[in-house]
Amino acid sequence: MFQGFSLDSVDVGPGLLRVRHGGSGPAVLLLHGHPRTHMTWGKVAELLAPDYSVVCPDLPGFGRSYQPADAPDSSNSSKRAKAEALVALMRRLGHENFAVVGHDRGSLTAFRMAMDHPDRVQKLVIADGIPVIEHLERADWKFARDWYHWFFFAQPEKPERAIMADPLSWYDKLSPELMGRAAYDDLIDIIHDPAVIHGMIEDYRAGLSIDHRHDREDRDTGRKVICPMLCLWSLRDDMEQIYGDLVAIWRNWAEDVRGFGIDSGHHVAEENPQALSQAIRKFLENDSDSIWT
Repeated sequence: MFQGFSLDSVDVGPGLLRVRHGGSGPAVLLLHGHPRTHMTWGKVAELLAPDYSVVCPDLPGFGRSYQPADAPDSSNSSKRAKAEALVALMRRLGHENFAVVGHDRGSLTAFRMAMDHPDRVQKLVIADGIPVIEHLERADWKFARDWYHWFFFAQPEKPERAIMADPLSWYDKLSPELMGRAAYDDLIDIIHDPAVIHGMIEDYRAGLSIDHRHDREDRDTGRKVICPMLCLWSLRDDMEQIYGDLVAIWRNWAEDVRGFGIDSGHHVAEENPQALSQAIRKFLENDSDSIWT
């Protein structure tokens, strides 16, 4: 994976971001989810690289990127703070304007980036995500049963202790066959690092302490994402079962939304990179609703 890509550490102010970047053409920033690193994008990145400058960082707090300083409200791990750091990364790499694709936790940072930096983000792709406040306000017993970790991770200290007691048991669905050996080995090393576990958990704490307040402020003032947006979801995951019409939800937050499901489980970049990269390509190349049939 990542043939022809460079691996660098880039100083963005709060710290260094680990990033792979390569290809040529318009810039596309790919943001991973929990507990993955940028390595999850390997197959998608190679499929996009012939026509796009592809940038794949480890999110702040994840992988081998910097660990945000702790704060009482987890504000340094907020999606707003992470979006600022990633905009700085793109600038340092020479990309003033770009498209951003976010999956899972990365979708929250991608959304915040498009909301806060409309002069930078030209197009937004969200895969398996909705705004934090929509998750929380729509939470029911099914959410509590299947996504209980959101609320467990919000507790102080205990999540880190539970995970570090046996990281491989906690993250028991990791597979070198699915992920690729290099991505698997990278992640196995990372989940045994207490600092990284803490950083990933802080991402959830920020969701339940400050991120949802940022969403509420936007909703109260009528702010929306102004660039074109594509909403994708994995048909063999539970987003659609829990939340119903995801495109309808996103129309409350963005002016121009279209979307559809992809035949995949949750980790779509690993499970169906061809379909995901094709969806991204079509969206970046043509705004016409007629292609989403």
